[in-house]
Amino acid sequence: MIKYIRQFICTFIVCAVSFNAFSAQISQQQIEQFKNLPKAQQQILAQSMGVDLDTVLGQISGNNQPTALTSTPVMPRPKADNSMQDEDESLTFEGDAELFQPLERFGLDIFSNAPSTFTPTTDIAIPERYVLGVGDQLSIQIYGKENAEYVLPISREGNVLIPNVGPVKVVGLGFAEMKNFLTERIQQRIIGVNVVVSLAELRSMRIFILGEAYKPGPYTLSSLSSVTHAIFAAGGVSDIGSLRNIEVKRAGKVVQTVDLYDLLIHGDSSSDILLQSGDVVFIPTQSKSISILGEVRRPAIYELKAGEDFNSVIEMSGGLLPSAYPQSTLIERYNEQSLRSIVNVDLTDKKARKQQLKNGDYIRVLKSSGMYEQSITVIGAVTRPGKYQWRQGLKITDLLPNLNSHILPYADLSYGLIVRQKDSARNIEILQFNLAEALNSEQSDTSNNLILSPNDKILIFSNVAKHIDENVSLDKLAFTQQQIFAKERQQAKESHKEKSFWQKYGDGSSAGSTNVDEDSQAQNLANQSLVQITNAGLDEEIDIRDMALFSRYRLLAPVLRKLRQQGASGQPIQLIEVDGQVKFPGIYPLAKNAKVSDLVMAAGGVKESAYLVRAEVTRNKLTVDGATKASLDVDLASALKGDKQFNIALKSKDRLNVHKIPSWSENHVVELRGEFVFPGKYTIRRGETLTDLITKAGGLTQYAHPDASVFTRQKLKELEQQNLVKLASDLRIEMASKSLTEKGTSASYDDAQKLLADITKLEPVGRLVINLPHLIAASNEKILLEGGDVLYVPTMKNSINVIGQVQVGSSHLYDGTMSAEDYIAQSGGIKKRADAERIYVISASGRIKMVEESNWFAGKADTQLKPGDTIVVPLDSEYMNDLTLWSTATQIIYNAAVAVAAINGI
Repeated sequence: MIKYIRQFICTFIVCAVSFNAFSAQISQQQIEQFKNLPKAQQQILAQSMGVDLDTVLGQISGNNQPTALTSTPVMPRPKADNSMQDEDESLTFEGDAELFQPLERFGLDIFSNAPSTFTPTTDIAIPERYVLGVGDQLSIQIYGKENAEYVLPISREGNVLIPNVGPVKVVGLGFAEMKNFLTERIQQRIIGVNVVVSLAELRSMRIFILGEAYKPGPYTLSSLSSVTHAIFAAGGVSDIGSLRNIEVKRAGKVVQTVDLYDLLIHGDSSSDILLQSGDVVFIPTQSKSISILGEVRRPAIYELKAGEDFNSVIEMSGGLLPSAYPQSTLIERYNEQSLRSIVNVDLTDKKARKQQLKNGDYIRVLKSSGMYEQSITVIGAVTRPGKYQWRQGLKITDLLPNLNSHILPYADLSYGLIVRQKDSARNIEILQFNLAEALNSEQSDTSNNLILSPNDKILIFSNVAKHIDENVSLDKLAFTQQQIFAKERQQAKESHKEKSFWQKYGDGSSAGSTNVDEDSQAQNLANQSLVQITNAGLDEEIDIRDMALFSRYRLLAPVLRKLRQQGASGQPIQLIEVDGQVKFPGIYPLAKNAKVSDLVMAAGGVKESAYLVRAEVTRNKLTVDGATKASLDVDLASALKGDKQFNIALKSKDRLNVHKIPSWSENHVVELRGEFVFPGKYTIRRGETLTDLITKAGGLTQYAHPDASVFTRQKLKELEQQNLVKLASDLRIEMASKSLTEKGTSASYDDAQKLLADITKLEPVGRLVINLPHLIAASNEKILLEGGDVLYVPTMKNSINVIGQVQVGSSHLYDGTMSAEDYIAQSGGIKKRADAERIYVISASGRIKMVEESNWFAGKADTQLKPGDTIVVPLDSEYMNDLTLWSTATQIIYNAAVAVAAINGI
């Protein structure tokens, strides 16, 4: 017993874990689609996931009862084989949408839009083979010697009673035969007249629709109704009903067998006969069926007849698509042991297409690989990227013959790459070229105008550096670029309807206007297509995001990843690195026969600050004892000129370091504002001090207020911003902890969160508090200047400001005999919630001075005020009103009295 219980528990755990894995891979919407699948497809899908179907259905529905679903016994589509999936993609189903949308039976959808009535219209022609019966009404018109018109019914005896003629039996006659017969009889009795005979009204008839109809039973239809009308009246065929073996029985004998595929596929309605009263339309169950999916025009579940082969199925499915790969068509088939087996069939072989199919076969016509044969791919900053035909002797300039019509304006013309497959293992090698020299060289010169090989990829880069996600393949990159260009062209067409690009940017009315907001201008330009921006010319401002689309980091990422994968023992990784004073430092692919000058061109060339006299190449050197680093000095100027002595060939993992010119410095600008003799922006030299710059600006004017000077620095502004973020983070943690320990603080916590959000939005000042008069007078104290520093010296102010918890915050004329208390008194005194013990003064220079408590209560403050100072009366955060204060005090006194009484009792 214990053994069985243990097995049951293990089985339950495995099912639970398996179901969790199953449910983790599909969304709630896909679960609903799974519930709507036929049971056979649910069973196979559950088996492919390693779970029990009843367990899955029980978990989905919330109970352990299995769900009863009707199904068609056709093999469902199995789980897709992801074994050959791209390594960068996660293992998923081969299209969730296709997996959870099962194949439909062909032909059943025709009954989904059945007409509400099948009564024939009165203005249609009556078929010549229509057989008259009881209930039909004839219209007889007589003209000539006598004129008369009659509408006469056919009696139960099958006769038509014609005035002056008598009864005439017409039941069982065809419509054409009846017209000739009545015309002769009337003309025999009435001489000299002409007769026109037609049907005025049609009779109704009662038939039976039985078998696998959607709603079998007796139906009353028009006498012009055919077999298809009867099937429509019954709501169509059920899920297991046959569409190809519908029988029409009359008096117990089969008079017609209808194959609806002839009507649906070939448009042949010859078997769709008119019914007669008492006929039985019998729909049997379908005997055999197959499923076909993949690269066919009409994938569906098809019903089979005896003797049908692959030719018949392909014809029923509309034929193969051009993208099909018929040489390896997969057939899933149940073998004699009731196990699924795989059979490969070459549908291009006529003999193989004549093979007989079996019931339940699942045919999957695979898609071709999508690979191009002998093509050239152009990727990057070109006007028309994509695939091009390869031919013998094709060169780069044959694909990119003109700079203006084929190359985008921000393309880097000095550096281009060709990615070439060098063997059957799809290993690649890199060829480097200079596009500008290729366009200007002779046709016979192949040093840069390289001859292309099949499946080469040409990369043209832009003059911008920007990092992106490296997990993208080169093929996907090319496809993405084509998609982007298509989308941009569509956007260009739509935007052209509203306003012309030239109206916005061509005449410079918006792009060149200084009154246009820069953010909105950049946004408008970003919405334009790359083609439009290219047409605008080099003088137009180009969005950096468009340029970064074809940056080195973006286009080289899949190339570098592929080269790293190729590295192995005895096969060094074909990567090199450049750092220092180049425009785009980083790691680059080692091109074939690459030299130092090629690596510099790959990095966009040297900067202005590059030291060309000496550069360093670091190289791995393998010895018997191991690997060591070797350093080579290179005359970079000679190497760039092509000197073979210094323009050395590069090897795997070489690193080029381009030094900076000693003591090189960029132009650093410092701004002087306010009361200077010559205010403005000044370029400073290295080591220059604030005092030196003030002297250079002619000193201060006589109206200057140096004590109130404001000195700001960019680095301090960044530091203040970091401190604000850190402060907000610390306060957020503290308030969150307080809200967990105290009750009724949820509202205050929300308010605090809003306050903290406002704190992080504050604009930092980056002020450095200085004593400018002291700096000017003292020679030993210096402040070294940095780029972006700003010194503002305001005009002399003769006022004292009072702010905070005073009755009226105001400014007062400076009086050297007045104290802080006097100025506060002139502002109406402090408020009730003011913190009188923490009043402080902000001096004009930015220093903070506290008003001493003893002097405050004594009525005098020895804190000397100066013009421009600000007196701040802060808020008492621990303020309590009188009632709360006395309540707290009373509670303390009571507790103390109880404690004393307890001690005395001891």
